[in-house]
Amino acid sequence: MDRQNLTLMTDLYELTMMQGYFKHKDRNETVIFDAFYRNNPCGGGFAISAGLEQVIQYIKELHFDSQDIDYLASLGIFEADFLEYLRDFHFSGDIYAIPEGTVMFPREPIIKVIAPIMEAQLVETAILNIINHQSLIATKAARVCYAAKGDGIMEFGLRRAQGPDAGTYGARAAMIGGCIGTSNVLCGQLFDVPVKGTHAHSWIMSFPDEYTAFKTYAEMYPSACILLVDTYDTLKSGVPNAIRVFTEMRDAGIPLTFYGIRLDSGDLAYLSKKARKMLDDAGFPDAVISASNDLDEYLIDSLKAQGAAITSWGVGTNLITSKDNPSFGGVYKLAAIMGPDGRFIPKIKLSENTEKVTNPGNKKIYRVYDKANGKIKADLICLVEEEYDEKDDLLLFDPAEPWKKTKLKGGSYTLRPLMKQIFENGKCCYTSPKVMDIRAYCQEELATLWDETKRLVNPQKVYVDLSPTLYDIKIELLEKMSES
Repeated sequence: MDRQNLTLMTDLYELTMMQGYFKHKDRNETVIFDAFYRNNPCGGGFAISAGLEQVIQYIKELHFDSQDIDYLASLGIFEADFLEYLRDFHFSGDIYAIPEGTVMFPREPIIKVIAPIMEAQLVETAILNIINHQSLIATKAARVCYAAKGDGIMEFGLRRAQGPDAGTYGARAAMIGGCIGTSNVLCGQLFDVPVKGTHAHSWIMSFPDEYTAFKTYAEMYPSACILLVDTYDTLKSGVPNAIRVFTEMRDAGIPLTFYGIRLDSGDLAYLSKKARKMLDDAGFPDAVISASNDLDEYLIDSLKAQGAAITSWGVGTNLITSKDNPSFGGVYKLAAIMGPDGRFIPKIKLSENTEKVTNPGNKKIYRVYDKANGKIKADLICLVEEEYDEKDDLLLFDPAEPWKKTKLKGGSYTLRPLMKQIFENGKCCYTSPKVMDIRAYCQEELATLWDETKRLVNPQKVYVDLSPTLYDIKIELLEKMSES
């Protein structure tokens, strides 16, 4: 993670294609690539954009050092003039992106790269690696937090993550998605986010008895005293010993500012309700009951429905790995090539699978809101030169089933462009907000979704529509391709 130069974090074919462009094409030919995804993860109704800060860092540091050149030369497939070209390589293009924390939907560009073809080709793998992973974890976190219905979610999956990088950047993404803290201290240091934690069963087991372990911990951390009560017997030993320690603290005049118990095994609904009664009867109604143990959004939702007396949740493996949906599925496709006259020529990829047919051209995205309540009506992809007036009626139609149409009366909706320019002529022109500010923005974004779209199972789809002009261009290209 200390090595900032990730230039060789790419697929070999990016480099072999670069050499091909170098030898047989105009290396300065400007192209547009779109990074997007086709289906929402976890069967959900939306995704959350994350990873842009690391993409920015990657682009800034993009260069081939002498060790990189020597390694590529040792492969025996790259010619000397191409390797010499790489010594002075740097990114010189433009990048546009949907900011981190933004709610997004399938088929709309998350990142748009406008650059000479060799540069645009090289950055594909790293962009997808970063955006796919972090957007996946941010989306999973948003789902888990939604299931908790306002209760705090702590991310603590580092030990189960697929390596240090995934654990640390995954924790950052989880914070963007709505978690209140992480157990990952490195993430806390790097990104200035809250770190939280209690103690393990080994702490209890290392003492002669449970009470002594609890008392010692409480003396050390009186203002953050969450005691793990299921090492031996939750209701017969753990909770009574915790109550004993809390009582002694109260009698000694020690303020009980943040205290309570954690359950890590057993029937969490049953145990939490029993523990809640025991704590209340002992005079500790504000004691926190937190829970862990292989939680995800579905189990949390079920426990809430059962009336579990849990108000704080620690989620590890199933969050940091997005266990039920471990990949995001983002892709990176050529959308246009600049012609001799300086205008972009739209390009389209065909497929027997309809959802794999790409949207051509140099595009931008408008988000369409219901003016009365601020909720999202749809997203509209159009060409960059197209402009809309909110005073005019707006016709939206499903590009997959164009007979499905909706007309929004002028004045009844508002528009917001989603993408921001990140790089201009190779120079970064965007400053990433702090993670906790991105988290707050993400909460505002989630509030613009209808409840029907946020539900965990069978959510209502948010339509991503094409402008009539873009739709016509797409159909024209499809017809030309089918005739050839």
